[in-house]
Amino acid sequence: MASPTIRALLARPELHLRLATPEAAIPEGALDATVRWIHSSDLADPTPFLAGGMVLLTTGTQFRDAGDDPKPYAAYVKRLARSGMIGLGFGTEVEREGIPEPLVKACREARLPLWEVPYDTPFIALARANAEALAAVAYERRTWALEAQRAVALAALRPDGLRSMLAELARRLGAWVGLVDGDALMHEHPGGGVDAASVAELRRHAAAMLVRGVQATSGVTVGDQVFQLQTLGQRGRLRAVLAIAAEDLDEQHRAVVTTVVAMAALALEQRQDLEQAREALAEGVLAALLRGDVALAAGVARASGSPLPDPPVVVAVADQRLAEAGGIGRWLDTRGVAMLHAIDHGDLVVVLAEEDTALVDELVLRHGGTVGVSAPMRLDAVPEALGQARTARERRLSPVTRFSDLPGAGVLALLETGEARIVAQASLEPLTAHDERQGSALVATLAAWFAADCAHDAAARALGVHRHTVRARLAAAQELLGQDLGSVAGRSQVWAAMRAAGLLA
Repeated sequence: MASPTIRALLARPELHLRLATPEAAIPEGALDATVRWIHSSDLADPTPFLAGGMVLLTTGTQFRDAGDDPKPYAAYVKRLARSGMIGLGFGTEVEREGIPEPLVKACREARLPLWEVPYDTPFIALARANAEALAAVAYERRTWALEAQRAVALAALRPDGLRSMLAELARRLGAWVGLVDGDALMHEHPGGGVDAASVAELRRHAAAMLVRGVQATSGVTVGDQVFQLQTLGQRGRLRAVLAIAAEDLDEQHRAVVTTVVAMAALALEQRQDLEQAREALAEGVLAALLRGDVALAAGVARASGSPLPDPPVVVAVADQRLAEAGGIGRWLDTRGVAMLHAIDHGDLVVVLAEEDTALVDELVLRHGGTVGVSAPMRLDAVPEALGQARTARERRLSPVTRFSDLPGAGVLALLETGEARIVAQASLEPLTAHDERQGSALVATLAAWFAADCAHDAAARALGVHRHTVRARLAAAQELLGQDLGSVAGRSQVWAAMRAAGLLA
């Protein structure tokens, strides 16, 4: 198929055109520029009626009185060059034989392609040839766009429709295509086509576009590569940004991209609904484990396509920052290991095999936050493991705190949890309220007594009071709390409550 270029016109044998300015004397690629239109005029200054990317044809009547004076020719060619003309055809044997030498010289100096149009070749033949080439290219581009849209639509019907659509778009455009949001590179094709630093920069641009919440397109330069960015989703419900490594997209390219944007947005909406359903299902599986119904939890997890990890398992509990961070669940799903992750009382809870515990460190390294990790246990001990993980998180020895690393990890460590503190403060409320109302020192006396291993004389010396005063205060505390401080069980209950409430040194 002939292209709509000067070179294509010169190559058509039926037109009998001859290039008068050697190709070496004009800019490289000048003969391969697209001819958008061909116009004919014998005006001395036709530039008011011309536009860039056009070719002008003339018979030279405007030079009838110029003779061999080079000035009119030079001024004429300069006007054409400034107007954006990409070539000049001179019709010979109408006004004069051949092309005037001053015109050839002026075009050579201006580096403007000049060719001879013989008398037997009508100007309309050149215009028609170029129009046919333009129409053929337009038809070819429309056909390409229709075939590309059909291929994208078929790709969308595959099980991995979203990924397949993006891969098909990348193949049709011959460019890298990625789907990004502020948290991750969700898909890309070809894989690894953009370096990690550029991906991070694209994520930053995507996050800014998504925060604005309005549909938008943008061209950005990352490194030495230009990317076209297009948001996906409806106003106020944007889901991601489509990134294409391309300097520019023509009309047909944009038509195919628009099709992908619409279908990908729908796929993301559907996936969002599916993710919400999976999150609800995961919460149900975790609830079953916490109730001790391992068989039910395992059966539901297996049926959903996400089986529980093989024991021994550990439970990790992340802080609220990680629980509320976008994209964490999606990131966990791409790790390729069997696990259960769900939200429980505002915490992100992850149950995974002991051998995959390093994933927790990767999670914190990538997303920040603090995590507590339990000791390895059986699946039927997940409730106990969850308590250990929460205790480890609250003790927070490091970003990732393992229960086994806690000083004195064991039963007493459970007194450091928030739940234990709440229960302890409630049980000691009669004592603390009495001290506030009466100005007494029952709490301080109990603390000194426990610190003295329940020895009255030692507690009295520490408090600077008589031992009978200590006895009287302990009797009052015993009555208020309803606990027998003379028994091991009663002393243990009060001691544990005071330790959990943070009232012991």
